[in-house]
Amino acid sequence: MKKSILPIFLFLGIWAFSQTGIQFEESNFGQLLEKAKNQNKLLFLDAYASWCGPCKLMEKNIFSLPEIGEYYNQHFVNAKIDMQKGEGIEIAKKYGVKAFPSYLFINGDGEVIHRVVGYTEAEEFIQTAKDAEDPNCNIKALKEKFEKGETSPQFLKKLAIHTLYQDANFSGQVVQKYFETKPNTDFTQEDLQLLLTGLLTSENPKYKIFKSQKKHILKFLPPAQYEVLDTQIKMNDILKKTYNKETKTLDTNYFLSEIEKILGKEQAEKALQKVRLDYSLKNGDYPTYEKLTLEQYKNFSQKSANELNNVAWNFFKKIENKKSLQTAILWAQESVKKNETFANTDTLAQLYYKIGDKKNAQLWAQKSIDLAKKADQDYTETQKILNDEKK
Repeated sequence: MKKSILPIFLFLGIWAFSQTGIQFEESNFGQLLEKAKNQNKLLFLDAYASWCGPCKLMEKNIFSLPEIGEYYNQHFVNAKIDMQKGEGIEIAKKYGVKAFPSYLFINGDGEVIHRVVGYTEAEEFIQTAKDAEDPNCNIKALKEKFEKGETSPQFLKKLAIHTLYQDANFSGQVVQKYFETKPNTDFTQEDLQLLLTGLLTSENPKYKIFKSQKKHILKFLPPAQYEVLDTQIKMNDILKKTYNKETKTLDTNYFLSEIEKILGKEQAEKALQKVRLDYSLKNGDYPTYEKLTLEQYKNFSQKSANELNNVAWNFFKKIENKKSLQTAILWAQESVKKNETFANTDTLAQLYYKIGDKKNAQLWAQKSIDLAKKADQDYTETQKILNDEKK
């Protein structure tokens, strides 16, 4: 009998070791909510996007930790859903997921009780889970406190940050109350960040503060930068009135006439080109996007490394025409020339791979992986190019 005990315990030890980290369940969203309700637990939802670097780092560095797995597996029904595929698209719309990664804690009735955004270290990630379960600390509870008149500055700051990506207008109201209750003389760099994050249009309550607190803001920002921000907000207001969401069309005449008042005729024309390009991509009109981009980036030597990498990556993801992809390779090469990073070398590798140039694809893939390792970045997708050669 004694001889049979060791193999059993060894097997159990191996099984336990393999279960470290968060165990994510694979079911549809409705079934996940039902299970959470039946077990009287919250559903923890990792709302991610496949291209999101911080999402991949969370999976690699945080989700896999034993202490994280122990807490989350015991306290929640866990799921991860790509917000840009399948049912994730509707889930993102329903819950206002606009930044990645977003972590939602949802009760069995489908109500978001708590949420946070962005890469989070292990200790804070466990505290987030505890806050979600604490009826005095989760977002739902904080909102109720706010509605009952809680106005301590630290409380308001915490609530504003937590609700920023869920309800920007509500968050703006909280920030407005925060600045009403604190002395103007205490304006800090942290206050500035709180004020500017998510401030996109003048409809946001924070815009009034942005104008009224100008004297204090200029202690941290050059006057020219303040004016650039103010101009961008005004342009966003115009853009919001320009675009018809139902018909997915732009009122270009209105846009030009209004933007010209701010920027002048020449810059207004350039702004319109950029807007048309962005919206053709957003609406999935890739032939138009391809045509406009090729026109706009004929002369690209003065473009920044980041801008060139972004447009080259968009071509890799959305465009199939080989000649256009070869042009995108030129953009990626220029981006690398200006500032070589794991991101733009990966773009270059992916473009070469897409047009069938495996030799250059593997060369740049290896460079990208080397840079990614130094920067502690995920290189799973890049590795697939090298793996293809080994098959």
